[in-house]
Amino acid sequence: MALCDQGYLCDVCGQEVETIAESDLYLRYVIGEVDPETLHSTLERHLRCNPTLAQFIVADGFEPVVVAGFFGKSQLDPAFVVTEEARVTRGYRRLQELPTPGSLILEYPLPEVQARWRDHLKSQPDDQGIALDSGF
Repeated sequence: MALCDQGYLCDVCGQEVETIAESDLYLRYVIGEVDPETLHSTLERHLRCNPTLAQFIVADGFEPVVVAGFFGKSQLDPAFVVTEEARVTRGYRRLQELPTPGSLILEYPLPEVQARWRDHLKSQPDDQGIALDSGF
């Protein structure tokens, strides 16, 4: 296979991340942990190659990931675990829907993430010191 025919390689295992549905990078983008400005320069991983995040996916068809030690769910505050499972699982489910025909990459994140980014953009001054008020 020519190098240009190959997809993004996992930073952990070195294997190709074949689809967006198995992408840790895009899951983190969907849930707002990766900014759209850095998406293109952030390293890729398989979901399972980032077990500290993958352990919070609770969904049919996704085999649970167990992390031992300080960062395992069993060692974390139960309220945090419930909140994180809800957030990451919502992102995972969204990831399974992507991409849809005609969708823009800025539409991939969860609605609350898109709203947060829009609010942030509106509060940022442009190069003339005027806050932007345009849509996302």
